[in-house]
Amino acid sequence: MFFDPAEKGMKPEPFKHTVYNALVVPRPIGWISTQSTDGVVNLAPFSFFNSLCASPPCVMYCPNSFKPGTKEQKDSLINAEATGEFVFNMCTYDLREEMVLTAEHSPASVDEMAAAGVPAAACINVKPPRVAASPIAMECKYLQTVDLPTAKDGSRQVMVVGQVVGIHIDDEVIVDGRVDIKKVDPLARLGYLDYARLDLDDMFSMRPPDNNRFEK
Repeated sequence: MFFDPAEKGMKPEPFKHTVYNALVVPRPIGWISTQSTDGVVNLAPFSFFNSLCASPPCVMYCPNSFKPGTKEQKDSLINAEATGEFVFNMCTYDLREEMVLTAEHSPASVDEMAAAGVPAAACINVKPPRVAASPIAMECKYLQTVDLPTAKDGSRQVMVVGQVVGIHIDDEVIVDGRVDIKKVDPLARLGYLDYARLDLDDMFSMRPPDNNRFEK
């Protein structure tokens, strides 16, 4: 089938649910911690997240839409723009339950990390804390917000871009000079309410013809 989303929306026949989130998968989860100007910690997962470049290292996440039932933008956008800082925390399979708890929308006055029972650890170069149990965390300085076309409900659709200024890696996942992805065991986001654990027994490597960065 073919459809124009501007004409048909994201739930044309025969679909019973919004289809777009199932079309680009799997996606890394941007588990983002921020802190308000009043010092209140926010922690929220975003399925539109990715690395942008390596030199300098930059990442992006998209805190789109209003908070449900309100005309308020999400705290992860407000805080990053107001303070100029945020932290990416790697979500792993073992942290899946904690992650989904932080998907709940709470008032800006609520410390969502504490409310979800997620232990925090201090960062070095930014004020927002990181998730202590996450094997990988990246401290980020806010660079800019890229505004995307406004949603039909009038909410601001955006991409928040940050530069990585500090990286935490658990020593337990470093093996033979590399990050051992099997030890990290990252969680991936699929469509609808679905997530995936990588089948790392089927992991394989391929070398582009002009890539000699790793020994054979």
